[in-house]
Amino acid sequence: MQFVDRVKIYVKAGDGGRGCVSFRREKYVPRGGPNGGDGGRGGHIIFRASKDINTLLDIKYQQHYRAEKGQHGMGKDMHGKNGKDMFIPVPVGTLVKDALTEEILTDLVKEGQEFLAVKGGRGGLGNTHFKAPTRQAPKFAQPGEHGEERTLNLELKLLADVGLIGLPNAGKSTLISVVSSAKPKIADYPFTTLVPVLGVVRAGRSKGFVIADIPGMIEGAHKGTGLGFQFLRHVERTSILLHLVDISEGAEGDPVRNLEKINQELKLYSPLLLGKPQAVVGTKTDIIGNGKKLDKLARYCKRKKYDFFPVCAVTGEGIKKLIAYLGARVEELKKVS
Repeated sequence: MQFVDRVKIYVKAGDGGRGCVSFRREKYVPRGGPNGGDGGRGGHIIFRASKDINTLLDIKYQQHYRAEKGQHGMGKDMHGKNGKDMFIPVPVGTLVKDALTEEILTDLVKEGQEFLAVKGGRGGLGNTHFKAPTRQAPKFAQPGEHGEERTLNLELKLLADVGLIGLPNAGKSTLISVVSSAKPKIADYPFTTLVPVLGVVRAGRSKGFVIADIPGMIEGAHKGTGLGFQFLRHVERTSILLHLVDISEGAEGDPVRNLEKINQELKLYSPLLLGKPQAVVGTKTDIIGNGKKLDKLARYCKRKKYDFFPVCAVTGEGIKKLIAYLGARVEELKKVS
């Protein structure tokens, strides 16, 4: 399934039905008086968060939404039927913004949470409402009101507890495939992960946590190099960032320099993101050679007070310890927040 996390849509609520101009016409009932019914309300358009959806793909291909109009009033004091409300399902984590002002209207972060995007127009009053001692046969009624309309930007930010970040080929996809049931694409070339991938990790007695694999970044991502940092919005909600660094013998570049490159890109994207709790994982320990890269990265993390874990996802070395740490850390950070 194609992953779509930003769309622009137009929504138009239903117009209200007009009120009716009518008079009683019954045998043996002279001067029956007005009996025009009211028009029905136009349908609302409502967004509803659903865990059954994980992309905005369907909305991308239907970008105009119009709710049902209210029925017109009828004679014999019969009111028109209200227009049917339209419910638009969106993934949990969807941000709704006004397209003109960029004002955030709502953030749908809970299953079943709803947001009334546009209200249907009120139905017009029938002529029976306008009778008076001095106006016993009103020949007019109200028209229905127009339903609200607006253009909206929908932006999906995945809900995850742990965000995996790092250079391409750092081992993020392999790690998430080992610690969860997620099945990302894994290959020996850069940018195998083109869209975010979510996985659920069971951490012993803890409740478990959700981990997100974000496509790899390279230096200059803030300028659009590589995949840019368009997917970093998906780690904005995470409790902790897990920075993966390849410390294998054949890895390109210095591990400390590689770590600092990504942190610089985070800072350019959002200083708040760089301020999140961060732990470092040295990957591919089965091919570290003389271990100089591992030692250098470990010393750097100790100096910077980063929790550091050398692991090998293929052999399972260090994985249990890492999962236990993440489970406890996520629970701790949730209590603080």
